[in-house]
Amino acid sequence: MAEKSHRILLGTIGAAHGIKGEVRITSHTQEPEAIASYGPLDTNRPGLTITIESARLQKTVLIARLKGVRDRNEAELLNGTELYIDRSRLPDPEDEDDFYHADLIGLDARLESGVSIGKVTALHNHGAGDILEVQDDRSGDSFLFPFTKAVVPTIKIADGYLSIAPPLDADPGEEEPA
Repeated sequence: MAEKSHRILLGTIGAAHGIKGEVRITSHTQEPEAIASYGPLDTNRPGLTITIESARLQKTVLIARLKGVRDRNEAELLNGTELYIDRSRLPDPEDEDDFYHADLIGLDARLESGVSIGKVTALHNHGAGDILEVQDDRSGDSFLFPFTKAVVPTIKIADGYLSIAPPLDADPGEEEPA
């Protein structure tokens, strides 16, 4: 299996909120407020570690007070900072059907017949659902698959693979039924 990064992106600091140094955070945790419970977070800025002192959910964004940040100017300097945690600090999923998206990166992608079609290189979400990106090792071509139970029926992280049942495409010359 390909070497994986051991850092997992938990969130991204956005714009300053108010004049007392609070920031908006886009949290990628299942429960947005949970990002504050992980303690000091690594960042994409060398030497910078962030600790969230308090956080509250306001509509779809987290409003947070950060340790050492007390005014708007300091908060504005952090805009775009990504917040990471080492994978080893996260609990293992309780159910074998649960996993972290980061655990999929590097898995061998196989057709249901067992033929390898490449490695999982990314998992995207552009608002309409998760999309699995698989890169063919030989050609370098990338293929995108809807990340649904129908298209990805089997995920075996411990065994290093997942299976793909590609959806059947309609003939490009045919029109969709009205």
